[in-house]
Amino acid sequence: MKSGITRREREVTDLNEIRGILDRGKIVHVGMIDGDRPYVVPMNYGYVLEDGCLTLYVHGALRGRKLDVISKNPNVFVEIDTDLIPFEGEHPCTYGLSYSSVMGEGTAEIVTNPEDKMQALTILMKTQTGKDFTFTEKLVSVVAVVKITVPELTAKRRPLNS
Repeated sequence: MKSGITRREREVTDLNEIRGILDRGKIVHVGMIDGDRPYVVPMNYGYVLEDGCLTLYVHGALRGRKLDVISKNPNVFVEIDTDLIPFEGEHPCTYGLSYSSVMGEGTAEIVTNPEDKMQALTILMKTQTGKDFTFTEKLVSVVAVVKITVPELTAKRRPLNS
């Protein structure tokens, strides 16, 4: 895991806890660079976490800005947050937000093989719904699937009592 966290007491390193964050968070924010401009897209995702490497699967239309940007520059940054609970304090500087998050740099690739797209969408639906679905080649032919590989990630949690 990558170590870029300033507040070490909030760092999450246990893979089971990280899986919990990934299971509870349903939206990934995918940051890209479109020429010289930043571009961020919130998307539903599916994931696989093995040996500290995170693989995310997202899907969308067969054409559009996201795919154009990834085709030109596959470097991305991802962020997932969940468990958001605002809290109040005695004065403005003690108000805050409890949260859990996962983030990291990665590489995106457009999945073209129908079998790989079927597997990716099965993973995505399992993450989003907890249910097992199967896909046909016809079903996956109408969507684009993007695989994002994040070799190192950071995870963080700010509980209510900190």
